[in-house]
Amino acid sequence: MISVNKDEVDALIADLRVIGAEGQAVEIKSGVGKNIRETLSAFSNSGNGILIVGLSEVDGFQPVVGFDPVKERDALVSRCDELTPPVRPVVDIHHIDDAPVLVAEISELNREDKPCYVTSQGRYNGSYIRSGDSERRLSKYEVDRLLEEEVPPKWDEQPVAEAFVDDLSEPELSGFLKVQRKQRPKTFADGEEKALRRLKILDGDHPTLASLLTMGDYPQQFFPRLTVTFGLFPGTGKGDVTTGARLLDSATFAGTIPELVEAGVAAVEKNMRTASVIGEVYRTDVPDYPLVAVREALVNALMHRDYSPSAQGGQVQINMFVDRLEITSPGGLYGGVTVENLGDAGVSSSRNQRLASFLEDLTFDGGGPVAENRGSGIATMNRALQEALMAPPEFINRITDFTVIFRKRRVAPQERHVTASDRVHDLFTQRESWSAAELVAETGLSRSAVTGAVKQLINSGTVEATEPVRSPRQRYRLSRRST
Repeated sequence: MISVNKDEVDALIADLRVIGAEGQAVEIKSGVGKNIRETLSAFSNSGNGILIVGLSEVDGFQPVVGFDPVKERDALVSRCDELTPPVRPVVDIHHIDDAPVLVAEISELNREDKPCYVTSQGRYNGSYIRSGDSERRLSKYEVDRLLEEEVPPKWDEQPVAEAFVDDLSEPELSGFLKVQRKQRPKTFADGEEKALRRLKILDGDHPTLASLLTMGDYPQQFFPRLTVTFGLFPGTGKGDVTTGARLLDSATFAGTIPELVEAGVAAVEKNMRTASVIGEVYRTDVPDYPLVAVREALVNALMHRDYSPSAQGGQVQINMFVDRLEITSPGGLYGGVTVENLGDAGVSSSRNQRLASFLEDLTFDGGGPVAENRGSGIATMNRALQEALMAPPEFINRITDFTVIFRKRRVAPQERHVTASDRVHDLFTQRESWSAAELVAETGLSRSAVTGAVKQLINSGTVEATEPVRSPRQRYRLSRRST
């Protein structure tokens, strides 16, 4: 249970008065009205919160005259019982400027107890989440995802009614069955046809979603949006436009999950930079991103993404920016897995159990399983990044999606065997124009080094500015005289 003392409350209110607005984890109410239930629901569903009753936001967060803390406390406790499950905050009376206020501390519910909703509004209309300094009603999709924590989903075992066994790749299916005969001989005791159903390759006469995604001839015939998209962005955000084109490179990949992984990794490899480190004897090529880590992240994204009907229109996205690589998949973390314990020994929970088991027994064309033992993917990622002297991956988890972020490898001192001017000049041959910030992000050099290099190139007539001096939109390009 969270806990705040008087000094923390005083400091919090002082900050509110300076900022003039509430925050993600703080809500101010002048009294206990009916709409306080939405706040209780939101804090219970999204990461704890502090509710302060007895201050007027319109009056600059000053105490409400005539506020009765005992009466309002009883009203708040009553409102807490109007939610399912009931909210049980820690409620105390504090004094601000010698006036009483209520301070209620609401803890986030365990994942299996969500969503917390206003009982009279119903689960699908009365579940809220905190968004900025206000509440937002959860969508039906978000509520459904929370409810899957109670009963494990089996969307991957659902039959695909339009597909038949002929839509599975014969070589892939034969190879998979060969492994199963060796590992589970009893499964084939009553013949192969029955084994196909026991293994959940078929449900009746139809392939399951899991078998189609892993062994299908062309899964996108039935699920055209279950693809992987790749985008190479010219700046640090999707809204950056530098060359007149929104994307420097883009692609949509189709095929089975093993094929999608291979295509996605190849796109990253094609578009990333590989530096050469010159040692005493050998030259070593060092990429921006370890491909082992990229592969693991992409396998995890496709294996653990949400395959419910509501999510089948969403793709796994690979987005490459000048300073990072992001891989985003539909659906947040599942089960007991959190951002905090992700990758810890013994922590593993699969949303798609059948699909995960198939991928563990399938191999890439070059050999090696598509997915290693469950729970080892993050450890493999971390190890690859550590060996490359890179920061560990970052994770963003929401109900609707999950993102892995790799920060681009910084240039090591021993790689700086060319001048800053040489490095910056090389970049101008790859793209029409660059901002100073983009040059810093791409080269890993300091801003002063980049500024000096650009100045040197301008003085030599190699590079020119696109805008007047001191323009906030300043960019640089190869001089028209030098091209």
